Amino acid sequence: MSESRAGQTARARKSDLKVQALGAVTVAVLTIGIFMAFVYAPMDSVQGQAQRIFYVHVPMAWLSYLAFGVIFVGSVGYLWKRNMRWDRLARSGAELGFLFTTLVLITGSLWGRPIWNTFWTWDARLTTTLILWFIYLGYFMIRSYAADAERGARYAAVLGIIGAVDVPIIHLSVQWWRTLHPQPVVLNTGGPNLPNEMLWTLLVCFTGFTLLFVYLLIQKIRIEVVRDRLADREMDALLAPQPAALARAGDVSGGSEA
Repeated sequence: MSESRAGQTARARKSDLKVQALGAVTVAVLTIGIFMAFVYAPMDSVQGQAQRIFYVHVPMAWLSYLAFGVIFVGSVGYLWKRNMRWDRLARSGAELGFLFTTLVLITGSLWGRPIWNTFWTWDARLTTTLILWFIYLGYFMIRSYAADAERGARYAAVLGIIGAVDVPIIHLSVQWWRTLHPQPVVLNTGGPNLPNEMLWTLLVCFTGFTLLFVYLLIQKIRIEVVRDRLADREMDALLAPQPAALARAGDVSGGSEA
């Protein structure tokens, strides 16, 4: 038994070291990316300094897609296996997705003000991204208003699968409809359509933000594991016979024997 606990402790420490190493690498790559965005990458001749928000906005848009991919996988896994591990994965991805989709909308508005002379317009890309934000919001509302945790997880999983349809619509919106939003400059049939300095800066930022997403997802899942264990203990404590009730039961039993 003691050997088993020692083994678990050793594995936990090894896992902690890996996560800490991931965090250190993430900080290093993001620092390099920010340096490249402000120093290495040239200023855009048309958009000026406002274009530099591109190195944050585009990776965050990618993470909003990636997060919904995590929700989709977790939702399918939960409905199939009915194992809370899959639900923890889905709801962890949802919280990160909501965060990064919010930041996408904010950074896009900050870019739109000097370029389009407005913070918001009902452009196809912007509108479908806002719909994604509402889907994330609905995901949490379903969980909050469900009668019990199991039912909330099941309903949220269904929304997580259906809502994933919005992700390809967002990505293809600039091709399907006439839109103000810039066309893709990296994923083109003819290859990336931007200078090498900008391309390398964007790739480094992509890498840094993706590592950040993985790091935050791991930490979030750990928090959800602890939260579920506490909820289980609270439920066990509520269902367990109370000492006073046991004492009264003992008195009644003793009295009847006398």
